[in-house]
Amino acid sequence: MPAVGRETTQQCPECGTEIRGDSRFTVWCAACDWNVDPEEPQPVPGRLERAERALARRHGEQLLAEMLSGREPRPRRDASAVTATALALTVHGVTLALAVGGVWCVMAGWGGAGVLVGLVLLALAWALAPRVRRLPGDRPVLFRKEAPELFALVDEVARAVGTRSVHAIAVDGNINASVMTYGVRGRRLLVLGMPLWEVLTPAERIALLGHELAHYANGDTRNGLVVGTAVRTLSLWHHALRPLPHPSAIEMAVNAFYVMPRLLVRGMLALLVRLTSRAGTRAEYLADRLAARTASTHAAVGLMDRLLITGPLKLLLRSEANRAALGGSRSTRKATARADELWELLTAYAASVPEQEYERQRRAGARRGHQVDATHPPTHLRRACLLAGEPVTAAVMPQAHRTERIASELAAARTEVARRLLRDGPD
Repeated sequence: MPAVGRETTQQCPECGTEIRGDSRFTVWCAACDWNVDPEEPQPVPGRLERAERALARRHGEQLLAEMLSGREPRPRRDASAVTATALALTVHGVTLALAVGGVWCVMAGWGGAGVLVGLVLLALAWALAPRVRRLPGDRPVLFRKEAPELFALVDEVARAVGTRSVHAIAVDGNINASVMTYGVRGRRLLVLGMPLWEVLTPAERIALLGHELAHYANGDTRNGLVVGTAVRTLSLWHHALRPLPHPSAIEMAVNAFYVMPRLLVRGMLALLVRLTSRAGTRAEYLADRLAARTASTHAAVGLMDRLLITGPLKLLLRSEANRAALGGSRSTRKATARADELWELLTAYAASVPEQEYERQRRAGARRGHQVDATHPPTHLRRACLLAGEPVTAAVMPQAHRTERIASELAAARTEVARRLLRDGPD
């Protein structure tokens, strides 16, 4: 079990206010914000991701102002979405042109050189062709017959959101959740990060499901077949055209030859990000609104607060993985038995975080613009949006017997995920 902190008392060196705190967490002053954010913010890697985060913040502020003024942003196919689709089709057109050119070179009768060029073009076209996602093979995947109560809850949440339910549910060790499609028929997959699921209350879990399923209803172009696969194709080009490290004389010439194509690909990627950023931010706000209407405003706000402590939760999981590694083969043999202990440790820690630490995280997050990832608006803006206006009650209520049955259905998956976390640590 996590160590219990002792209460500490001291005077604020800035304003003299008495500070009461928990020894496990940062000591700070709520009156003047002294020491509210002592950590150095980690730089965001990659120019494109930095630009994407900046756009998400700017559009997050603009859309929040619109909603606070009474204009709720609705999903729509505006000029940016149309332009993004056209640009994505152009990217796919290049892939198609490579395939057609490759076939033509092979069939033109130019001999060995023509066949070689054609095969190279066909290989490029194959590498860049849009891929249909498959069910993940590296994590537990549940279907209806294996988890009827969990699927019943997801079905109920989907009806409340106004969309179809999912065909499969994958479980992994990320402190996150997501939805996607797989297969040529576009079947729906929900991915639940077990560490996040475990630390949420039953109502907050319903809010999480409501938020993720709402993405199907909002028509977010970033994850669509046309635009989403174009972004992946451009990302592959950008990676393939990166400069060769420690180049020889010939490689320096290759790097110089790659400069213009790389700049062109980067420019197209940046343009796609800019064109889809506002629509993506709008989709996140709408998903939060639907989550609140499904599980209540209180539950959706609670989910936002839990997202602020994902960093400490990840550190705790990594610490437990290090302890297991130091334990050697004996810890490996006992990994299954320790699975429940890991989840108990995680949930006990989350439950022990005092309100003053959540408040510090909220204030620090507002200062540095905390975001779940590059595509989400800042968490404090999402929270403010949820708290604007009258609070709403839940359309889907948690039920104790359902919660117990779902825990039983997830038991094997949560054990497997815990064993992997103890072996490999969090991603």
